[in-house]
Parts: sequence; C-alpha cells; structure tokens
Amino acid sequence: MIDVRHGSSPESMTGATNEQLRARYVIDRLFVDGEVNAVYTHEDRMLIAGAVPGAQTLEIPAWDVVGTAGPLDRRELGIVNIGGTGEVLIDGAVYKLGQLDALYVGRGSHVQMRGEDAAFYLVSATADVTHPTGQFSRDTVIPMEIGDPKDASARSLYRYVTGGTHPSCQLQFGVTVIAEGSVWNTMPPHVHGRRTEVYLYTGLRESARIVHLMGEPGATRHLVLSDRQAVISPPWSVHAGVGTASYAFVWAMAGENTDYSDLCGVPLENL
Repeated sequence: MIDVRHGSSPESMTGATNEQLRARYVIDRLFVDGEVNAVYTHEDRMLIAGAVPGAQTLEIPAWDVVGTAGPLDRRELGIVNIGGTGEVLIDGAVYKLGQLDALYVGRGSHVQMRGEDAAFYLVSATADVTHPTGQFSRDTVIPMEIGDPKDASARSLYRYVTGGTHPSCQLQFGVTVIAEGSVWNTMPPHVHGRRTEVYLYTGLRESARIVHLMGEPGATRHLVLSDRQAVISPPWSVHAGVGTASYAFVWAMAGENTDYSDLCGVPLENL
C-alpha cells in the first residue's frame, strides 16, 4: 500500500485541526508483518516506507506514482533496520544488518529483504547518477557527541550518508540516539530552506510519547507521536522533539542542498 501526500505551505497550518495536521504530516502504519507500506510525498518527491518480512522475502513494489518500471530505476535508497537482525540482498549480494545498522543503495538496484525479527525503514529520493552500495554499522561508525546533559539534550549523532561521508545524489540520512536522562533531540530548532526532512522515532516504549514541534518559528504547532511513527518536515518548518522516555530517531533529508549551507538556527526567543 502507498499513500500520496501533496506539498504544503505555511498557510496550511493556520486554523488546521489536529486531525488535519496528522493527515498531512504524520506517517504511521508503516510496519506491518509481511508487508511493504509507503508514503510518497511531493515535498522533494521523497518516498518513505516500512518493510517487515517475517517468514517471507520482501521486495519494493513498483508503485505507479514512481513512474518507472522498477522502483529504483531513477531513485537512490537508504535502509535502516530498526528491528532484530535481518538481511538485505542488493543484486544478489547479501548484507547483514543489526539494529540501527544501515545501507545506501544506488540507482537501478534490485532489493530484497528478509529476517523474521527485522523491521526495515526505507527512505528514497530521485537520483540522476548511480553511486555504489554502502554499509554502515552503529558499532563501527564513530558518532558525533552533541548537546549537553545540563540542557537534557545529550545525544549521539551517527552520520551514515551526508555530504562528507558516503556519496549520494541528494539523499542524506543517519541515526541519533538520545542519551539516558536527556529528552530533547534538537533544541534550539532550525530550518533548512532547500531540504525536506523526515524523522522516524524508534526505541520508544509503548507507554511513552514524543512531542514533536513544527511550523514557522513564530507560529509553532505540535504533534504527539508514538514508537515507529514518522513525521514530514517541509523546508519552511522548524523541527525538534522532546520525549517522555529514552528513544532514538532516524533522520533523512532530500533536496538541492547537501553541504548544510542552507541551515538556519532559530533562537528560542523567536519561537
């Protein structure tokens, strides 16, 4: 199943109900046993999906909205495993992924996924060049330690595919793990006007929640999210979140800027 979302403007938040905001920006029900479920957003034409193989071997469908015979004929792909150990086959080559391990998959590849306890999160962007497959392990990638425990914002930033790591056309992604006792994932928030970003929250216990902030700096709104829910942040929107318990999140971006020169911090007094 795939759901198609159209792009939005800042004005779309004015007067929107909670239900309308969730319908536009929240992505849920991605992870269903034996299925591949997805959302295609016209925000930088990103495709976000979840695949839970169970006892099967799953492939990415060639959804009509993508417009090509194969799902990656004109796209690159990032895969992060948020479940137990699983395997991804890229053109027949087998890659083993533990929890929060990742793969970059180049344009035109054939992808299969298997693993009874695995849950694969997929993010895809359009591509006009083919780059090689890259494998990234949380155990071997050295994270950037950012934030401060005194501000409840200490966290480990694992940069899997960015402008300075593995090459890509426009897709960037990685994982951030919030330190025990901290709750904020980004504070103060920021915007980047030439990139769409999607957060997937994971590792959150069933009774816990994330309060995710978005919107224009002077008119923020919030969404309450649970484990394995994602949220689309358009280029004009701030993004930050705070949890009621420990968690991690997968961040993924697509757009015309890959060197972060479009990033603009938002002072707290401007919120």
